[in-house]
Amino acid sequence: MSRAAPVDDLFDPGLQPERTLLAWRRTTLALAVGCAALVRFVAPVLGPVVAVIGLLGLVLCGAAYLGAATQYHRVSRELVSDGGGALPSPGPAVAALTAALVLVGAASLAFVVAPALAA
Repeated sequence: MSRAAPVDDLFDPGLQPERTLLAWRRTTLALAVGCAALVRFVAPVLGPVVAVIGLLGLVLCGAAYLGAATQYHRVSRELVSDGGGALPSPGPAVAALTAALVLVGAASLAFVVAPALAA
């Protein structure tokens, strides 16, 4: 005969939100390394505009990193409370990370295409 699980057993406190936070951290740090590499290796070839794009990408990565940490704390609070409300959206962190990725991608594409156009 099976018994219904207690409500406390349905929620695994902290593990899933923490794994999500760690994934966000890895992603933002990897993209930040890409932005730093962009500034280091591409800026001398394509000029100061790429350095500005890389630095802007670093700022956006930092914003996404902080946004993910804020999101983690909000979700953790909501899961342990009895409010039963909807979980907050990670929209700002996603937008910042997407913008940084688009900037780095555009600058990388320019780095690859520029020598072909100059020839």
